[in-house]
Amino acid sequence: MNRRSASKLIALGTSSYLFLPFANGQTLTQMHQRLIPATGESIPIIGLGTWQTFDVGHTKEELDPLREVLKVLIKYGGSVIDSSPMYGRSEKVVGNLTRELGLKDNIFEATKVWTTGEKAGQLQIQNSISLLDARPLDLLQIHNLVDWKTHIKTLRNLKDAGKIRYIGITHYLEGAYPEMEKIMKQEKPDFIQINYNLAVRDADKRILPLAKDKGIAVLINRPYEGGTLFRKFRERTLPSWAREFDASSWGQLFLKFILSNNAVTCVIPGTSKPRHMEDNAQAGFGRMPDLTHKKKLIQLIESI
Repeated sequence: MNRRSASKLIALGTSSYLFLPFANGQTLTQMHQRLIPATGESIPIIGLGTWQTFDVGHTKEELDPLREVLKVLIKYGGSVIDSSPMYGRSEKVVGNLTRELGLKDNIFEATKVWTTGEKAGQLQIQNSISLLDARPLDLLQIHNLVDWKTHIKTLRNLKDAGKIRYIGITHYLEGAYPEMEKIMKQEKPDFIQINYNLAVRDADKRILPLAKDKGIAVLINRPYEGGTLFRKFRERTLPSWAREFDASSWGQLFLKFILSNNAVTCVIPGTSKPRHMEDNAQAGFGRMPDLTHKKKLIQLIESI
């Protein structure tokens, strides 16, 4: 472990957290964290995705809200920020803003390789690390399994060299699950990243149990199914029993449903709005739905 990795672990473990009171009289001072099975390191359960939201230009009007989003993430004890070369300028924006705000020791930076060919992959990875200014990079993932047999060798070499800390694979379609299962069994990456939410629960059947069995950490993308969940429930009142697991908004309810599966390590909803980041982050505190609550939530979505 180099000096930056050590200082980051110390910073993540000693950050200042908010005091959040809940209806059951409990007061929590730290966002819940879950272990990365490969090492036993823990990370906060709510992070930040950057697809579309951080692909912006250079103007103050575009960048100021994103500065605030990052400040809110850290304020609530979050740390995981996920990006990709596929996301336009997102890597550069994340790199610039986190450096400007002095957050490098407080964040867990993840990105991806998204190209074909060994040399092209190596060049893209070098560029991503440079844009993010992440040395070492916390997590490098193979985006949507593109040319994974080639890139997995590069990722392992980079990990052995200490340039990245963890390796992973990603996808966002249920049709990719059979191949993901094969890779999880053969290669046992440190992380997988998949889609999973109240409306799309196929990962519950085999992918999440397999990750638990193999000791693989799980990041969840598309927690709101591209906004579909909010549109479905727009005219509905939050059920009173949501208070039983400390959810005070539909967004928190949706995130807590995902986190009720203990195979999930961290959820990474994307946003460019500080108020949405604040609401998302609060899902990382308090109680989580139990089995009875989960059944109610599934019945709720299936009733629409």
